Amino acid sequence: MLPVQNDKSFAMVLLPVMQEAGRLIMDIRDRGIEVDRKSDESPVTQADREAEVLIFEGLGRLAPDIPIIGEEAVSAGQVPEIGNRFFLVDPLDGTKEFIAGRSEFTVNIALIEDGRPVFGMVYAPVLKKLYFTTAAGGAARIEVDPRGAVIDPRNLVIEEIGCVLGAGAGLRVVASRSHLSDETKAYLENFEVDEFLSAGSSLKFCLLAAGEADLYPRLSPTMEWDTAAGQAVLEAAGGQVLCEDGSPFLYGKKDVGFLNGGFIARGAIR
Repeated sequence: MLPVQNDKSFAMVLLPVMQEAGRLIMDIRDRGIEVDRKSDESPVTQADREAEVLIFEGLGRLAPDIPIIGEEAVSAGQVPEIGNRFFLVDPLDGTKEFIAGRSEFTVNIALIEDGRPVFGMVYAPVLKKLYFTTAAGGAARIEVDPRGAVIDPRNLVIEEIGCVLGAGAGLRVVASRSHLSDETKAYLENFEVDEFLSAGSSLKFCLLAAGEADLYPRLSPTMEWDTAAGQAVLEAAGGQVLCEDGSPFLYGKKDVGFLNGGFIARGAIR
């Protein structure tokens, strides 16, 4: 059985799958993006669908005993029994950013155990940055060119990352470019804000994890595959993600279609 719980060795084994998913997405973007609509009117592209198939095949080879919940599979009604251990996959988080030609979309894979994300990888192909949890219980990032040669893990330059408070009196706040709700705006009125960063996809969690932001509130719904990998990386880097009432932000909510409520993500805590 391949060890997968928060294990850097699994991140390295999974690295070629992430790189290939990034290459596929970039190739489709170059050819031209055709946009369809799901039943809920959210956008979906060929890149979303094909990247998910590629990732499912890779995870199926590497960890065949662990069920996989993927955004596009769930949309198509394909929901396996999950138990207390399963993967969450978002093959292209930030589809709106992708369609708009921006750089802030990501490939996300997380492992959930007993409701908590214990392993995560977040890959931004355009930015060539891949964030992941490590075997030592920390977080790191590496440079991965989606169109480069297949990476040999033995030659990687791995940068450990961790949450760091900004030097100013106020907070560096990051929020969604496409989903900044009135509730989130009202919440932020309670804080002194030195800098406001607008970003798409799960990169917001990674900015906190790398010490480049302090606070990410999202007081509107998301889906579990949107947040799990980013939460794993952030918590491994010393941050936290909590529900609005301060309770743990948990996963495996199959009875409500894997829908999340609002959350507050923090880096280093003042």
